[in-house]
Amino acid sequence: MAQASFGRKWLAGIIRNEELSPEEKEQAIMEGHIGVTDGLKDRIEELQTKADKADEVQKKLDEGGDWEKKYREEHKAFEEYKNSQTARENAAKIKEEYRKLLIGEKISEEWAEKIVKLEDYSGMKLTPDGTLADLDAIKAKVQKEYGGYVMTTTTKGAKVETPPQTSGKTMTREEIMAIKDTSARQKAIAENLNLFGKGV
Repeated sequence: MAQASFGRKWLAGIIRNEELSPEEKEQAIMEGHIGVTDGLKDRIEELQTKADKADEVQKKLDEGGDWEKKYREEHKAFEEYKNSQTARENAAKIKEEYRKLLIGEKISEEWAEKIVKLEDYSGMKLTPDGTLADLDAIKAKVQKEYGGYVMTTTTKGAKVETPPQTSGKTMTREEIMAIKDTSARQKAIAENLNLFGKGV
């Protein structure tokens, strides 16, 4: 380095060098001095640059607390939002599964919709496959609390006319007795017993 060359030994070498004129010796010493000075300037600039960088790093470190705080707050807000979304989705799924259960327990859709709106879901959970947990207990509760709303079905037979009429025409006794087919005549007599006395 220039600083190392500009020393007593180096100066003595220049001064004792008989091949150099006084002007050349002076020039050499001046150049050595300039080299040392420039080297010191470069070193000072290097140190100043490092100092500036250190100040910048320190500033960022000092501001880091606020940045970390902001990050934690934003991360917390995001997690809360995500959890609320998941909770809403789960609540909607629980209601839908409960509505299906009510209908499966023979409760009409009209009443099922009303019950779904009034039910307390705080104790209900979903299984990993998306169905209601503790299904048997929920069914028992439904039967106990809403059993009166279970639909019942009745089978209605076809309407039978009394007395049965085979045709819209009323036959006379003579017309009935004139029927040649024995089974048809007997059927007509049975349908019109009022035309015949006890002796028929």
